[in-house]
Amino acid sequence: MINHSFISSVEETGALCTPQSLMKEHTTFRIGGPADYYILVHSIKELTDTLALCDEFDIDYMLIGNGSNLLVCDEGLRKAVIRLGGDFKNISVSGNTVTCGAGATLARLCTFALSNSLSGLEFAYGIPGTVGGAVFMNAGAYGGEMKDVLLTVTHLTPSGVVETVLADTLSLSYRHSDYKLNNCIILSADFSLIPDKDSDIKARMDDFMNRRVTKQPLEFPSAGSVFKRPEGAFAGALIEQCGLKGASVGGAQVSEKHSGFIINTGEATCQDVISLVKKVQDTVKSQTGYTLEREIIHLS
Repeated sequence: MINHSFISSVEETGALCTPQSLMKEHTTFRIGGPADYYILVHSIKELTDTLALCDEFDIDYMLIGNGSNLLVCDEGLRKAVIRLGGDFKNISVSGNTVTCGAGATLARLCTFALSNSLSGLEFAYGIPGTVGGAVFMNAGAYGGEMKDVLLTVTHLTPSGVVETVLADTLSLSYRHSDYKLNNCIILSADFSLIPDKDSDIKARMDDFMNRRVTKQPLEFPSAGSVFKRPEGAFAGALIEQCGLKGASVGGAQVSEKHSGFIINTGEATCQDVISLVKKVQDTVKSQTGYTLEREIIHLS
């Protein structure tokens, strides 16, 4: 049941609160039922005030970025979904260090670095997530990872303290960081970059983007790579080897362009995707012996 007193209290902080907002509108998979509350905060004060209200009204909450690796259940989420906007999208530079709010997209960050003749983030150009989400999962592509350029991260602890920590204290590894376990909220990050010619930086960005366009099914809603890379192999190659390219359940389909992707062909449900994921995992395990671990996050 929607608590209208909670909504009024949240909006008194300056945040925007929308009840029963469909999560399919906030995820790149375009799948998911309504969240009880979808809240956009614009500053640290709005964030901390909103979190205090969630505690006061006994409402569960979670933070999301661009929703680019999320699969939300068809029934929706009985909680408040909070997204960072406003001040959290600010980007600035000092020397070779770029400071970026967690709510900014990676595309904006990469373009900003280019405009300041700074190299190191080219690999991230085209990854459809926010900076906060990228730090959270140590996003990477084409041989680069966030940990390669991440200097420090500023976060909000569960006790409400804002602190800045060095990146090398965050256990950054393949698609992992301590943020998956510590319940801190990423607010911003500092990146240590290298000066380079604009033309060379742009050429690398264009090259990576061209690879994405030609090799990935960007014309369909998806959550990117569904499975983590198993040691000694590639998920997409294993899936194709097992004859699963184009396999489908309902509106969910293993992409015929890149077998590592499951796409929403139009009306896919969360259950369609879950069933197809299991079919792929079971088939690959039985035919190759490899266990595919899911990379996308299933929210229910």
